[in-house]
Amino acid sequence: MIMRSSPARAPFVAVAGLSARMLAQSAARAGLRVVALDVFGDRDTREASELWFDIGGGPLSIDAARLTDALERSARLPGMIGWIDGSGLEPFVAQLRSAPGLPRFIGNSVDATAAVRDPRRFFALLDELGIPHPPVAFTRPVAPQGWLAKRADGCGGTHVEPLAAVADARVPAQVYFQRHSRGVAMSALFIAARGSARVIGFAHQLTCAMGNLPFVHAGSIGPIDLPPAVEVRVRGAIAALCARVGLSGINSCDFLLDGDSFELLEINTRPSSTMTLYETASPDAWARGLVASHIDACRHGRLPAEPARATWRAGQRVLFAPRPFAVSQAFSDACMRDSHCRDVPMPGTWVEAGQPVCTLIVRAASVDAVRHALDAQHTLVLQRIETCHEPCYEPDSAFIHCHS
Repeated sequence: MIMRSSPARAPFVAVAGLSARMLAQSAARAGLRVVALDVFGDRDTREASELWFDIGGGPLSIDAARLTDALERSARLPGMIGWIDGSGLEPFVAQLRSAPGLPRFIGNSVDATAAVRDPRRFFALLDELGIPHPPVAFTRPVAPQGWLAKRADGCGGTHVEPLAAVADARVPAQVYFQRHSRGVAMSALFIAARGSARVIGFAHQLTCAMGNLPFVHAGSIGPIDLPPAVEVRVRGAIAALCARVGLSGINSCDFLLDGDSFELLEINTRPSSTMTLYETASPDAWARGLVASHIDACRHGRLPAEPARATWRAGQRVLFAPRPFAVSQAFSDACMRDSHCRDVPMPGTWVEAGQPVCTLIVRAASVDAVRHALDAQHTLVLQRIETCHEPCYEPDSAFIHCHS
């Protein structure tokens, strides 16, 4: 546990996930005192939080016992209003909601979550509502070509792989199969309350291939303007699902956009990383942070006003390590000073090749300008990595030096 002092006497809120930085910063904008629970403990996460708990259970994984213990300790803080889940907590939330001695959960009910996260229920509901989606199967297709295997409790694209690459013929309970369809990967961020929904915006999802995983989340760009007819249908699909299921708070809808048609892929029943896009593109519209709107919707059934159409665009991109390296003090300090860097690792952190180093955030007047700015920032931080050398690195070594 890491704790920093704060003069504020505002209520506490706990935010948890593989990375809690986005939620912590958004909650801090609302004037809340933040308890962050994640596996990275990045510098800007700790800076936005009054307390930080390490819930890591190995490389990029969460330990259930450490998570539960951290939430129990958070519950004893004065003025704790509850906890919010982020990416990576999908396998744990249902059990934690009913566990004694934990803070109140601020999010979707168990029934609402199951209605859209249980594949059998979800795709049957889409068919009933006339919402298009790729073909799905719950027994392994005989011919694997063109099919994907997906884990219903996964996230970030690490739960999706080509069926042809899955050798095991047994099907775990959380796995289903979906046809690989054409289209651009998109998402819609929305806030729900009392059967209604407020769409915040649409974003283009960035993905990259890692080994057998072809769709690993690598960032997003938005807000994106959809063809008007498609936008009407996507908004209608979200409204119909919220009216039927009773979702609450911030959720996101992943879909494929193919010209004037779309196919819905899944609903994420938690705040999405695309929150950052809208807080960055329209900071005045979300001056208190979108976490404040999430809390208002979940606790009080209130939706925010319809957002004005954004005039700026924003982008975020995960920078993955090109090689193993140890984070030097100079590298970490440079990223902390850089307004385009988020999820800044602590000095001394060992980063394996292919693991996330930091997240790059930019704001520009057009989508093309955002792409160019992300590419430039990506090049800059890669150069920053290459100026830091740890020739005698050992995991417990304190001697790391950087050459500029």
